[in-house]
Amino acid sequence: MPVWIDTHCHLDAAEFDADRDAVRLHARHMGVQHLVIPAVARSHWREVIALAHRHGDSYALGIHPLYTPGAQEGDIAALRELLHEVHADPHLVAVGEIGLDFFVPGLDAQRQIWFYEQQIQVAREFGLPVILHVRKSSDRLLKTLRTYPVVGGIAHAFNGSRQQAQAFIEQGFKLGLGGALTYERALKLRELACQLPLESIVLETDAPDIPPHWLYTTAEQRAQGQAQGRNRPGELPRIASTVAHLRGMDACILAAASGQNARMALRGLPAFKAF
Repeated sequence: MPVWIDTHCHLDAAEFDADRDAVRLHARHMGVQHLVIPAVARSHWREVIALAHRHGDSYALGIHPLYTPGAQEGDIAALRELLHEVHADPHLVAVGEIGLDFFVPGLDAQRQIWFYEQQIQVAREFGLPVILHVRKSSDRLLKTLRTYPVVGGIAHAFNGSRQQAQAFIEQGFKLGLGGALTYERALKLRELACQLPLESIVLETDAPDIPPHWLYTTAEQRAQGQAQGRNRPGELPRIASTVAHLRGMDACILAAASGQNARMALRGLPAFKAF
């Protein structure tokens, strides 16, 4: 069985409150040996640290762009303070999840940019990579990275153009692929997944979000009372099999390559035999 690293899993999310440990155990049984748990807000920081320690996983600390409306400027100082405290912790791998979301309506773009750029400076101060939220915002994210380069990281749930992908790669980033490309209608993303250099790919679920096609329910089904399928880290091997099929390669080779790429992108991820 191939061994996988889920480079983006919100195991701290409320959707897992009822069975969090069972979800983690199921993922391990499916071959997902390691998770990266990125925080989304100051209120989550201590929880993701505790979760990563409990299960032998990794974590990142940051403020997600969708959480900037409730964030305070003082949270940046608090992030610095906590990073000073945990900087030697081998479970800490990045600053994240940070970035920009220009898709969701009603968000203050300038406020997002302020928190993003402040956290980029924090990452530079600590020599940490970053995990980026990239949603209709690639060019603006890249503008800051060119001015204030970091030591790399991951462009999570990447869905931009081939040219934007190359620009992130040139900045030292790997590109996160997940459940979105399991949909046959995602033609551009599936094409991109075939075109990307193997050394630029990491794999992720974004659980409980971005469910793969086999978990998706339509609006009509939901109106009839059928719940949306909950994404779990244990879905990663099946997502990865889609990537491997699209690229015409063996899943074990993909496991080895994506695992190595993840270790290059993030500080201190443990090494595993790929199969």
